[in-house]
Parts: sequence; C-alpha cells; structure tokens
Amino acid sequence: MTISIGRLILGVAVLCAGAAQAQEYFDLTSTTFKDGQMMPKKVANSRANDPQNPNCIGDNVSPQLSWVNAPLGTKSYAFLMFDPEGRGGGGVIHWVAYGIPASVTGFAEGEVSKASPNYVGGKSRQGVGHYSGPCTPPNSKPRHYTFVLIATDLEPNALPPGLTKEELTARIVPSGPVRHDKGAAGLVGLFAHPGN
Repeated sequence: MTISIGRLILGVAVLCAGAAQAQEYFDLTSTTFKDGQMMPKKVANSRANDPQNPNCIGDNVSPQLSWVNAPLGTKSYAFLMFDPEGRGGGGVIHWVAYGIPASVTGFAEGEVSKASPNYVGGKSRQGVGHYSGPCTPPNSKPRHYTFVLIATDLEPNALPPGLTKEELTARIVPSGPVRHDKGAAGLVGLFAHPGN
C-alpha cells in the first residue's frame, strides 16, 4: 500500500509539473473564434471602410485578442494580421500595430477597429493603422487570416507611427547581431464570403 501511495503522489507531481510547464508558453487566444476555425461575419471589413469593394460584407469588428506568459525582457508588443492567400498569393496586410505596452494583455472585441492609446498604428494595405477585416471574394475556399503577436525589448514609444510590415520587422530584427524580438505567438482565423 505504501508503494501505491508513493506512486500516486509521484504521478500527481508529474501531472502538476506538466500542467505548469504547459502554462508557461507565450500564447495568443481569442474568444471571438478558436485557432484554425471560422471567424464570424462581423469581423469582415465593411462597405463604409472600403466602398469600392463589394466583397466587404461585415461590420469591421476586430476580434477579441488576449495573451499570457510574456517572454522575459518584454517591454512592448507588435501585432501583424495578414492574409497570405490574398492578391493572387502575394498576401494582404490587414493590420500593423506596435508600441503596445508590456502591461497590456489583450484587446476587447472591436477595440482595435479604431485608433487606441494602447497601440501605435502602422500602415496596412488600405493605408490605415487600425484593424481592417477580410473582404474575401465569393466562390473561394476559406482563407487563413494570421494574427502574429511579437514580444520585443523596445520601449513602447521607440518607433514612429505609420510603419509598414516590412519597415516594422526591419526595426525589430535589423541586419546585424542585435535583435529586439523576445518571442512570437500566432493565431489563425478562417474566413470565407458567406455567399459561398
């Protein structure tokens, strides 16, 4: 009986250690959609934001986003959202944001559909610094909208507004030995035109 209790205690200790280790990952989640699942129509861009595009059939409500377990040395975060299948496989940048203070651990649904003091807006394909949702054409398979959160050692006010994805990543990981990234976490939401 002593051996059984000892094994039970050891088994519980191993399970607890495994659970604690699993919780230490830098992780990005959303209550609006699950990773690898369909996003609701409301996250699609609106005709008000892009009147020339008949495929913008949503309300441009940015999804809720939250993260845990910031890497050691994180001073700010940067966010990228892109559609790698858009524009004939050339990709579409939907959102570029950075200067997010390390004290911020998430955005409420709809919060980044407009300018906010919690981030510095970069420049998307539409030329705006806030979230711009999908405008997928009808009769196409769901596209993979990728959200990437990058932890950096840059102060929140280190970078000027209006940087493109390429300019931002060049500042975070410049050529040379000094890098400013501390880790990254990703999340993929699928979206297809509801007329499919």
